[in-house]
Amino acid sequence: MSSNRFPLASPLNRRGFLALGAGGAAAATLAACTKNTTAAPSLVRPDSEAVRAAEAARRTAGAAVRDVTLRAEPTTVDLGGVQVPTWAFGGAVPGPEIRIARGEVVRASVINALPAPTTVHWHGIALRNDMDGVPDVTQAPIVAGGSFGYEFTAPDSGTYFFHPHVGVQLDRGLYAPLIVEDPADGRDYDTEAVVVLDDWLDGVNGRDPDKELQALRDKGMAGMAMGMGGMPGMNHDGMTMGSGGMSTPADPNAPLGSDAGDVTYPYFLINGRVGSDPAVVTARPGQRIRLRIINAAADTAFRVALGGHQLRVTHTDGFPVQPITTSSLLISMGERYDVIVEPADGVFPLVAAAEGKIGRGFALIRTGGGTPPPPDVQPAELAVAPLTADRLTAAEPVRLQARRPDLTLDVTLGSDMKKYVWTINGRAYPDHTALNVFQGQRIRLRFRNQSMMYHPMHLHGHTFQLVDRAGSGPRKDTSIVLPMQTVEVDLDADNPGQWMLHCHNAYHGEAGMMSILSYVR
Repeated sequence: MSSNRFPLASPLNRRGFLALGAGGAAAATLAACTKNTTAAPSLVRPDSEAVRAAEAARRTAGAAVRDVTLRAEPTTVDLGGVQVPTWAFGGAVPGPEIRIARGEVVRASVINALPAPTTVHWHGIALRNDMDGVPDVTQAPIVAGGSFGYEFTAPDSGTYFFHPHVGVQLDRGLYAPLIVEDPADGRDYDTEAVVVLDDWLDGVNGRDPDKELQALRDKGMAGMAMGMGGMPGMNHDGMTMGSGGMSTPADPNAPLGSDAGDVTYPYFLINGRVGSDPAVVTARPGQRIRLRIINAAADTAFRVALGGHQLRVTHTDGFPVQPITTSSLLISMGERYDVIVEPADGVFPLVAAAEGKIGRGFALIRTGGGTPPPPDVQPAELAVAPLTADRLTAAEPVRLQARRPDLTLDVTLGSDMKKYVWTINGRAYPDHTALNVFQGQRIRLRFRNQSMMYHPMHLHGHTFQLVDRAGSGPRKDTSIVLPMQTVEVDLDADNPGQWMLHCHNAYHGEAGMMSILSYVR
């Protein structure tokens, strides 16, 4: 296939497209009013000319094409002395890294050797809509024994990753880094390493993610730790009421509040290894190391620190920020941060403490001789309140142009009081009301978290800018919305199609906390 030809995704089945269309129709009146017309809008479908035109505008003549083959298959992996059956790409956890240059084309042949349908979602990439990997929204799922060809241009440099978007398959071993290099990379560092964080239960004592989700549903919210307002995981000591009825964490060292997840994990991994047999990053003393940190976990945020060192944060979710130095960093599911460290001579602990849980990921950075610290070492840097995204400032070249929003859309996050059901605007996906937008609009999303758990909200196909008074919040595609707080983000509707908006806690998303940002005409 020529790099100048754009393949269409397999057509949606009728049932899937009817569900998509129903969500769009439910919001038709609002969208029509926005355009001051009574005509009901029509969906910009993933296989539309608008999607092909957007991809053509991204792709330059003669762009290099990177051909890769991904085989999703059952396998047994070694987590560092712990053998577990799981599903993975190419028999490894993490799977094979894809590394390309900005503007290059990925052409990935995905072979599904799993006993279940699957897809691949290219997390964080502002790609063409029909390659986004959302079943029954942008493509039909890849059936067991089937295959699918993804082809798209990667328009922005940065740290990304890929994973399935079917059920809770993310909580198996099906994930891998996707690194898009910039010609300017390397000016402020000497070497780099990719650091992938994960929480792990698959194949341990007969557990798997599907059983875990069913157990949560069987138990329901009433079976979880209950506290303030009858919601899960809250207690009166963990939060304080702020102005306007908002709640904020009382303890800056507990930045997510008192409920940091629904699932108990036996292991936490860095680059697929447990702390008793850790992954090792090697460098020379004094070298500046760029760590590309990816949180591929399903239900766990991590507080990351390097013992005896500071972290200089340079990017979040692929986009540069004004560098800021911190002792530790909070990174939630789906987020990515790039940091630069300058280790001295020796061997140092890289610790990813499971925020609000018991356990940690552990790796080593070795620049010389010496005895490695034990996996239970407690770096002093972890005791410092971690850096969070609200303290970051976007680098000036990537800030959105100052502009008033054309449309503000409320995205209210909630839950059922009894069932294990998580909602957006009172509905649990696939029962949803689409968030209708028109191409060219400046959109403000107002996330209102009315639940007592934090939610890392992820938007496909776009990056947004966190709204702050200076108009210089960081550019991101995944943002933490704390319990009973509101977060506003702005984005330009410049990538037509049907785009998933959801909580990147895999269990919350699969239990209903998903909707669709829907381009209409």
